[in-house]
Amino acid sequence: MTFVETSGCNLLARMWLTAFVAALFCLAATALAFAEAKSLKGVALIIGQSNYLHIAALPNPASDARDMAKMLTDLGFDARNVTDRDAAKLKRDLERFVEDADGADVALIYYSGHGIEAGGENYLVPVDADVTSLKDANNALVPISAVMDELKKTVPVTIMLLDACRTNPFPADAVVRRAPTASAEPIGAGGLEPVRGAKALANASAQDASLGTVVGFAAEPGRPALDGAAGENSPYAAALLRHLAAMKGTEFGSVMRMVTEEVYLDTKAKQRPWVNESLRRLLYFGVAPPEPTGDDGLITGERRQLLLTISDLPDPKRAQVELASLQDGVPLDALYGVLRALGTDKIPEDPTDLQKVLDAQADRLKKMMSERAALRTDDPEIKRL
Repeated sequence: MTFVETSGCNLLARMWLTAFVAALFCLAATALAFAEAKSLKGVALIIGQSNYLHIAALPNPASDARDMAKMLTDLGFDARNVTDRDAAKLKRDLERFVEDADGADVALIYYSGHGIEAGGENYLVPVDADVTSLKDANNALVPISAVMDELKKTVPVTIMLLDACRTNPFPADAVVRRAPTASAEPIGAGGLEPVRGAKALANASAQDASLGTVVGFAAEPGRPALDGAAGENSPYAAALLRHLAAMKGTEFGSVMRMVTEEVYLDTKAKQRPWVNESLRRLLYFGVAPPEPTGDDGLITGERRQLLLTISDLPDPKRAQVELASLQDGVPLDALYGVLRALGTDKIPEDPTDLQKVLDAQADRLKKMMSERAALRTDDPEIKRL
């Protein structure tokens, strides 16, 4: 794996999510900074938990883990893929990974499976967990913050991607005790919470070797994530695979914004990934597969620009677009597409004026959809023509 590191940091704004991989890795601070190439080491542990013994099984994690492991290996990581781990094996896997990561420049964990939150702590759920595991959670489950703390001691950049925000698999009235004698803590109704291990590094010294942490969640805090069809990828994994493997020279924050909006569109606004980061440098993808050309390249470029446009819209405007899509029966991405064609500077600020634009564009889309449907035919001769 080869990276390019840039010295001479002078960050003037809060760093967006940054840190990942490609055959070339750029740690940047200013556009005019001097770049010195050097070889860096990236290690990854990919965990897929599908076949739970006592709680609901999950259809996607095994496929997610397999595909993510291949992508990370192709990008230059020393990647290890493990599936269906009980508590003892999962803890050994993580202990081994912490040891292997010692001396690495980037350590990445991708986890697909059940996860719960209680008392501000997020837990990975082993496949042998049952309701009794909640009575001694620090031993029977895996606290995420402890893993992050260990990795931060020796690795400059730690990345954790959690497709573990599914609905609580335990009884609704179940509570968590970190130890048998600890106080009871209720389980979050849905999803995970910001990881305590990812704390701001604004006051870190210039000599501090740590560049911080990145934690990506499949859904917003407290919200559950969705699964895909059995044997396929979850919406979050599918978006990660699509965008992380294909970007070239793009700042990682922009890549993750595309991932977020891809999931948002694919799930019809039911799920939006979220990121908690504390990096002190901007990072960029470098070498990547060749960009598609011709019509495919045009479509890919337009899709990326659409996703970035959506990410810039404030939540109240997004809510109006979602409601218009639902009420008028037009595709969400198509409605965003016509707004992008109008230009973001021409999207009205006043909600009433925006509603008029949305109604007009929805009517236009419905007319186009109706005309397209009218052209469909089962006549084989017309199909042949």
